[in-house]
Parts: sequence; structure tokens; C-alpha cells
Amino acid sequence: MMSELEKALAEASSPSWSQRVRAGRDLASFADVPEAADALTRLLLDVEDTAVTRQTAEALARVGTVAAVRLIALSVAKADDNQVDWLQTGVHDALVGTDGVPDVAAVCGQLAHDPQEAVRRGAAEISTWTDGTSR
Repeated sequence: MMSELEKALAEASSPSWSQRVRAGRDLASFADVPEAADALTRLLLDVEDTAVTRQTAEALARVGTVAAVRLIALSVAKADDNQVDWLQTGVHDALVGTDGVPDVAAVCGQLAHDPQEAVRRGAAEISTWTDGTSR
């Protein structure tokens, strides 16, 4: 029997956009696991369906850990303009959603000191998205 992580990793490579969306949601809590982080990065930069990008970013922002937000920041630094729009929409969806969303802006502040320049750049951009919406 497959574990939840193994099942989500398998779905992350599915040709079905809805399975990839589900994988993004299911993997978000495993953002600190290297295999999951690799799959989440691919999902955040999904070239086939913007729903995958948007909903994976939302799930990671809802988790709100340094590992989760770091993946969004890295993706922002690598994304084209269209993908950045959908990453921003996903983060915004998490921030204006239900109560209990972590303080993404505070996590971005921590990432401002990350050794990777791309993470620092992406975190700075995400910080601008959180103005007026973080709790």
C-alpha cells in the first residue's frame, strides 16, 4: 500500500491537471522533504495548466512554513510573467481565505537572509503581494 507521500508524488507526474492539483495540495505539508520539494517546484511552474500553479501556490502559502514559502519564492524567481501572475493569485487566495493563515510576510522576512539570491529576490516580490492582506 502506498503512503500518502508516495501517492502524491505519483500524482504530481500525472497527465491529468486535476490529479496534479491534488498532488500540489497533498504535497504542500511535505515541502521540507526533498522529493516533495522537487515535485512541488515542478507543479508551481507547470507549463500545461495554470490551475496547477495557482492551487499549489495557495496550498503552500496556507502551510506557511519557511520551506513552503521558500519554494514559492524560488518559483517566482524562475517563472515567466504569466506564471508569476498565477503564483501571485494563489498566494493572494490563501491570504484572503479563511482565518488561521500563517504570516507569509514574516516568513518572507526570514527568507530575506537566505543564501540563495533567487530566494531573496522571490521573497521580496512575495512580500509586496502581502501588503494589506496578511494577518
